[in-house]
Amino acid sequence: MTSATAGDAAQVSPAAQTRKSVTGTRKRMAVAFLLPALVLLGALVVYPIGYSLYRSFFDKSGDFTGFGNYVELFTDDTILTAIRNNAIWLVLAPTISTALGLIFAVLTERIRWGTAFKLLVFMPMAISMLAAGIIFRLVYEQDPDRGALNAVWVGVHDTFAESSAFPKAHPGQESPLKPGGKGSFVTRTTVEAGVPVALPLLGVPKEQMPQEAAPAKAAAAVPGKVTGTAWQDFTLGKGVGERNAPDTSESGYPGITVEAVKGGKVVESTRAAANGTFTLSGKADGAQLRFPASNFREPYNGVDWLGSEQAVPFLGVNFVTLSVILSYVWMWAGFAMVLIAAGLAAVPRELLEAARVDGANEWQVFRRVTVPLLAPVLAVVLVTLMINVLKIFDLVFIIAPGDVRDDANVLALQLYNSFVDRDSGVASAIAVLLFLLVIPVMAVNVRRLRKEVRR
Repeated sequence: MTSATAGDAAQVSPAAQTRKSVTGTRKRMAVAFLLPALVLLGALVVYPIGYSLYRSFFDKSGDFTGFGNYVELFTDDTILTAIRNNAIWLVLAPTISTALGLIFAVLTERIRWGTAFKLLVFMPMAISMLAAGIIFRLVYEQDPDRGALNAVWVGVHDTFAESSAFPKAHPGQESPLKPGGKGSFVTRTTVEAGVPVALPLLGVPKEQMPQEAAPAKAAAAVPGKVTGTAWQDFTLGKGVGERNAPDTSESGYPGITVEAVKGGKVVESTRAAANGTFTLSGKADGAQLRFPASNFREPYNGVDWLGSEQAVPFLGVNFVTLSVILSYVWMWAGFAMVLIAAGLAAVPRELLEAARVDGANEWQVFRRVTVPLLAPVLAVVLVTLMINVLKIFDLVFIIAPGDVRDDANVLALQLYNSFVDRDSGVASAIAVLLFLLVIPVMAVNVRRLRKEVRR
């Protein structure tokens, strides 16, 4: 029996001996199945990389220039701005998105409606970059009537510092008022109790006058008190009326502040009525009357979120770049949250409870137990977002206005602009640079994956 078995084993067919894999698949069959994928990989990945490398050594006209295009990458101001902004993106966007994802994932574990919250945070991932760019272009509009962010910002600002109803008001050439410094206006002479004062102003269009404004009225003399009128000394389309004297066709300045100043100090202040009349006590006798600069404060129009002139003081990042990064975080924080929440679900609860039993507070549990256990997941999220950020294009192209797009420039956008300018040599050099920048990130990711497999 034993010898027969050995003989059968020795007489295995040659076809069976050619089978190398566990499933018995022949090499030729495996190659036949892999060939279409290899052809596509070569046509769509290997060939473009090789041709981009080759084309990067030629200039715009097709003449060989060696490393001239690569030298231009680090000498051209526009491209240097793109490289700088890419570095800012690489640091801020993945870090903020991952940090918010971690915070959301940990906090939503403790609330009943955590699933609904996760759904809301993750929902922006269903929106394309193009649609998100259009949404945030409207959100960042500086006009508070159109831009949602500035509408909120202006509302909060005006709650604490209300803007004036007369930002364009100013005295005429023959007015009894003169500039008083820092945007204020004062009377040329001191006033006397019992003698009405006329304080005429110009410059406020009729349609911009407050609704409560009433026809101007000359103030009556009151013994022992200083009275007067503040009004718009102009009537559109009419040549009647006396200059520097109230007329019924002219409007008073309701609510305008009038101060009595002696020796540089305000001794009394009041506000004008709807018809522009006001009354001060005997303290104002012998004082100069002043319209403080607060009467003429320009309306606050919010922040120019898409302007390059403003920058975050402690970061040095212009607002347009920071605004685009925030829109990216809005989209990708949900992605980070979902992955981190999945990793958090696999964390052994016994370890967390043991730390609490040993006297650790919630912050210590989070910092010394939860975060170290989530380190592999956090690394996956961070590396994924870093790779994604290196090729960011859509949001910058859509959100940044044309006049500041160079200030928000990134390498992918500069690559596109170079192709539009038919400078394929510089564009290819930028593509090679992006490829080289991705390689270290990918190497870290591959190394981490190999460590995970060994475990």
